Amino acid sequence: MSQPCEGCTCGRAQEALAPTSGAGPRQLRSYTSPAESNSNASEGIEPAVPLRSKKWFNDPHDLGLTVPELSPINKPIIGIAQTGSDLAPCNRYHVELAKRVRDGIIAAGGTPLEFPCHPIQETGKRPTASLDRNLSYLSLVEVLFGYPLDGVVLLTGCDKTTPALLMAAATVNIPAIAMNVGPMLNGYSGRKLIGSGGVVWESRAQLAAGEITEAEFLHNVAFAGHCNTIGTASTMNAMAEALGMALPGSASIPAVYRERGACAYATGLRIVQLVREDVKPSDIMTKQAFENAIACCAAIGGSTNAPIHLNAIAKHVGVELDCDDWERVGYKLPLILNVQPAGQWLCEEYHRAGGLPAIVAELLEHKALPHPDALTVSGKSIGDNCLGDLSQDRRVIVPFDDPLVAEAGFLHLKGSLFNSGIMKTSVISKAFREQYLSNPNDPMAFEGPVAVFDGPEDYHHRIEKSPHIGPGTILIMRGAGPVGYPGAAEVVNMIPPGELIKKGIELPCIGDGRQSGTSGSPSILNASPEAATGGMLGYLKDGDKVRIDLLKRTADVLLSAEEIEERKREVGLYQFPKSQTPWQEIYRGSVSELSEGMVIKSAVKYQRLAQTQGIPRQNH
Repeated sequence: MSQPCEGCTCGRAQEALAPTSGAGPRQLRSYTSPAESNSNASEGIEPAVPLRSKKWFNDPHDLGLTVPELSPINKPIIGIAQTGSDLAPCNRYHVELAKRVRDGIIAAGGTPLEFPCHPIQETGKRPTASLDRNLSYLSLVEVLFGYPLDGVVLLTGCDKTTPALLMAAATVNIPAIAMNVGPMLNGYSGRKLIGSGGVVWESRAQLAAGEITEAEFLHNVAFAGHCNTIGTASTMNAMAEALGMALPGSASIPAVYRERGACAYATGLRIVQLVREDVKPSDIMTKQAFENAIACCAAIGGSTNAPIHLNAIAKHVGVELDCDDWERVGYKLPLILNVQPAGQWLCEEYHRAGGLPAIVAELLEHKALPHPDALTVSGKSIGDNCLGDLSQDRRVIVPFDDPLVAEAGFLHLKGSLFNSGIMKTSVISKAFREQYLSNPNDPMAFEGPVAVFDGPEDYHHRIEKSPHIGPGTILIMRGAGPVGYPGAAEVVNMIPPGELIKKGIELPCIGDGRQSGTSGSPSILNASPEAATGGMLGYLKDGDKVRIDLLKRTADVLLSAEEIEERKREVGLYQFPKSQTPWQEIYRGSVSELSEGMVIKSAVKYQRLAQTQGIPRQNH
């Protein structure tokens, strides 16, 4: 067992996080103290390339800084991209953590400049938080390119903040390192563990079945904290670590643990080293790194939102990645993390069991990590960071050869119903498998009539009274994609009518929107093209039959080509609500399909701006 150190995960990355030889002890921070009292920790340490910031500072009073903070030719200016605010409570603890990041930057000889990022809060932003991922990305690109920053610490956390910040860092390509805010502590209802998000879906079903009252429902839902399951936030922060963009072991540290503050300090130290070494996102986020992340996503039972966001990050860094890669690399890998929604425990146990390094170590032990030599921000490869760091808690991280699910990655489905759809196999329940996938004459396939809903409002209005819904019905959610909603909403994980729930009957769900990563439903998601851009879901009618074949990876509507063309002429292009704000209109006119990462289509041509575009023109 490693000894505790001033880093993250109790010494797991002690060597990687040590300050450079020229870094002195942390000094009291003062922007107004005399020059004599400022220790120049970077003196004598030459950066690998000239610092970008020095081309700004002809006037030493720019930005209100003092001469000692600006004048040394080798003193880097480090940005701290702050996503915490009162509007983003899941990330708000970053307001405190940023102070420790500052301490690390100053101790290593840098000058920190903290700035706010556009808030993205999953539970508060309407019509959906994913609408703002691209807006936050655009904003951060302008800050990183247009201000005198040599490197940046990306303070991430809630679902969309992690991809938004990584996308921007990839586009500008100055040295960057990510650190998430950390999952909340365990939630309990009595002695029962309850995870954020998951308790909502469970309580909704109990309410519909008449097992709990409205008051009990509200009590349960209010009890859980921020994404202490392997929802999208925990998934995406694990993906940042698996990509090599965060310090080893940092993703799983709970927000209030002492280690989280120590990790913030270590992150501040390391970004200064990355600037001096000129290690950029493009050096780390290679095709090999993305394939490692896909493998880790399968092993932890990660969210179906991961392909959307990683495909987007890859596009901005210039790496070819698509949904076929997710099945090719990840599908046959086992689920070895026993954490909700695919498992039993929560993220506190996950962290104590070793976090992502223990997952990676298990993959390494069985030669299942595609690229152990991929570089990370620690300065070492992911293999060197994690080799031999196996978990001592086999309740939580189970052995590779005795997994919870043998083949746990995503399936990529295609057919006349859509060109691309994702299904998470690690959450296929025993009941669902028996109801839909166990016909010996048609294994791993099902077909049935559809009940079609135009958004969540229509679903909630009609689910209990529609005559088209019975055992075997397939629920379709449309108008929930990037253009149709707008922004692609987490509304596809629909529950059956209460009468079917009481009988223990599940219904398959398919949609052109998303599903919360905290949900355990084996829905078929991210259908592309969406209804609003001409996808087949827009032409379905109640009672049409659909066939899903997981062995063949197909999703088809059981209509002839002639019938489909006649239906398109009859129905016309799918109608969706009008834009309510300027950004919604801009977004709708520029966004790609979910299978393509939901990126701004014209933005992906702007790459490596710090290297290809030079320094922006003078402002005075």
